[in-house]
Amino acid sequence: MFDLAHGVGSQHDLPLSPFYAYAGAFAALLLSFLALGLLWSTSRFRGDRSGLALPRPVQRVADARPTRLALRTLGLAVTLFVLANALFGPDDPARNPAPGALHVLLWVGLVPVSLLFGPVWKLLNPLRTLHAAGCRALQRNPATGRPLPPRLGMWPAAAGLFAYTWLELASPEPASRTAVLAFLLTYGVVQLAAASWFGARWFAQGDAFEAYSTLFARLSPLGRRRDGRLVLRSPFHGLDATPPVPGLVATVCVMLGSTAYDGYSDSPSWITTLQTSSLGRTPTATLGLLGAIALVAVLYSLCATATRAFTRRPALTDSTTAKTTAPHAAFAHSLVPIALGYLIAHYFTLFVTEGPRTVIVAAGTDNPAPPASPLGPGGTAALQVIAIIVGHVLGVVAAHDRSVRLLPPEKAIAGQLPLFVLMIAYTLGGLGLLIA
Repeated sequence: MFDLAHGVGSQHDLPLSPFYAYAGAFAALLLSFLALGLLWSTSRFRGDRSGLALPRPVQRVADARPTRLALRTLGLAVTLFVLANALFGPDDPARNPAPGALHVLLWVGLVPVSLLFGPVWKLLNPLRTLHAAGCRALQRNPATGRPLPPRLGMWPAAAGLFAYTWLELASPEPASRTAVLAFLLTYGVVQLAAASWFGARWFAQGDAFEAYSTLFARLSPLGRRRDGRLVLRSPFHGLDATPPVPGLVATVCVMLGSTAYDGYSDSPSWITTLQTSSLGRTPTATLGLLGAIALVAVLYSLCATATRAFTRRPALTDSTTAKTTAPHAAFAHSLVPIALGYLIAHYFTLFVTEGPRTVIVAAGTDNPAPPASPLGPGGTAALQVIAIIVGHVLGVVAAHDRSVRLLPPEKAIAGQLPLFVLMIAYTLGGLGLLIA
């Protein structure tokens, strides 16, 4: 059984050629940057103003009350099943579906589902269902509540994501039913308390899993225009619609940094450090997790500072909307495809082996063997490298389009050089975690 706290297990024997992996990554990034600079001089992405409207009957079914009620019921039923197993199920994680449901089906499985169907957790979210039911019992409008402070943004989601990744990567027994139960109950109480104060609007930026699903759903071909129509669109348009709210950078940095730490935590040198540290395993792992997130954030902050120095402007103005955006947040959306590439590289094998095994355990089979991965070592290695490189190339494209929109024409290329260097650094780091 794979360790539910550590992605794909050992990667150091995968057949990866460091030279070809690094050379291919650098060539892909450089060629894409040069091609964009020569051929892409005006912004082409239109965010939530774009998309081919789906037929009205399709939208009516998607927005119908029975459809939404069925999804809410499904989300609540599955949650109650997981809680019941965390309360009364066996202590052995191999025989209890609760750890796999949290660490594999939710954390990892939410990514492909959101990529295919959009922000599905908003429809499945059992906390929204419980909040709505409580408000109905009190004869209160679920939307009623105090206004959210503008500066709050996605900071609560960033904090929630860190809490979960700490459980997954640094806590003493992340796959024990006690740890899973404690996290789910504590997280649920905090979220419902906040929603009772701020109203249902809290979940969009305060629920870590809803924010997580929504960010990856920006890359889904299904989306909503600003007029509410359900549309088919280029994932780049959805990504461009990501609002540069406070805490967005922190949220994406937690996603990137935690995945990077997950990859590094499997290295022999770090395992030795954990075993020999005078602080103990959990404090050392916590510091390592914080250090990885901080490194990602510091590199991005240096990039934003360099962009500001190039442009000599404290804020950047969107030529299509006349809205101003701080350089620190203007390009944060370009990190989302990079985070996606990291997640695919580190969790694909976990998902395709432990995901089905968790479902089999939930169906009543006692301690089944996980199915074999559909890809051999060579295929897995190729997928990992391709995922990281493609994620970074998509990030370069998204950043370039935003650059030509926000920066003066004479500074559009020079102004994004710091971001390009950052992309190279993230790419080399991601590949290094696979190859080292």
